[in-house]
Amino acid sequence: MMNGWQALQTFPATWIALTCAAYLLAEFLYLKSGRFPLLNPVLVGIVLVMATLLACGVPYRVYFEQARLIHFLLAPATVALAIPLYVNIQRMKAIAGPLLIAVGVGSVVGILSALLLGQWFGLSHQVLISFAPKSVTTPIAMALSAKSGGLPSLTAGIVIVTGICAAILLVPLLRVLRIHDEVVYGVAVGVAGHGIGTARAFQLSETAGAFAGLAMGLNGVLTSLLLPLILALLA
Repeated sequence: MMNGWQALQTFPATWIALTCAAYLLAEFLYLKSGRFPLLNPVLVGIVLVMATLLACGVPYRVYFEQARLIHFLLAPATVALAIPLYVNIQRMKAIAGPLLIAVGVGSVVGILSALLLGQWFGLSHQVLISFAPKSVTTPIAMALSAKSGGLPSLTAGIVIVTGICAAILLVPLLRVLRIHDEVVYGVAVGVAGHGIGTARAFQLSETAGAFAGLAMGLNGVLTSLLLPLILALLA
C-alpha cells in the first residue's frame, strides 16, 4: 500500500489532475456564489491544493516537481493575450501616451511600495528584493528576483497574494470611486494584479481584459528596466 502511494506521489498526472480539479471546483463555487470576490477561484484553488498536501503529508517540492507542466504553461498563456490586444489595437494607439504614463507610474509605485513598507517592517535585504517585483507576472518576477539576489520561491508566493488581492479589491474600489470606464478597470487591474488580475478583468469584458493584458505586459518590461536602477539608488 505504501509503495503504491509513493508511486502516486512521483507520478506527474496525480498532481496535475489535483490542481485542475481544485481549480474547477473553485470556479464552480465562485459562479454559484454569484462571483463573490472572496471566493476568487485562484484563492480557493490554492487553499484546496494546500489542504490536500498538508493532509497527505506531501512536501511542496514534490508537488511542484511533478506539476511543473502547469508552471511551464504560464508563458504561452501570457503570449496568447496578444489576440484580444490585436482586436483592440486602434483604441490602444489612440491613448498610447496616457497609457504609458499610467503604467510607468504604476510600475514605480509597485516597486517602491514593497521596498518602503518592507523596510518599515524591518525585513531583511534579501526578502525586500524578493518582494520588489510583486506586481509583475510570475515568470518575470521570479527571474528578476533571482538575478537581483532574492528568493524566487518567496517571490512567487507574494506575486500570487498580490494578484489575488488586486482581483478581489480593485474592482469594488473603482466602483466606490465612481470610475466605470472599462479601459481604466483593465489598466488598473493589469498593473496591480498581473495575470490573476487580468483574468478578473476578462470577466468584466473583453475590452477590460485586453487592456489588462497590455498593462501587465508593459509593467513587466518597465519593472525589468526600473528595478535594477531603483535598487542601485536605494543601496
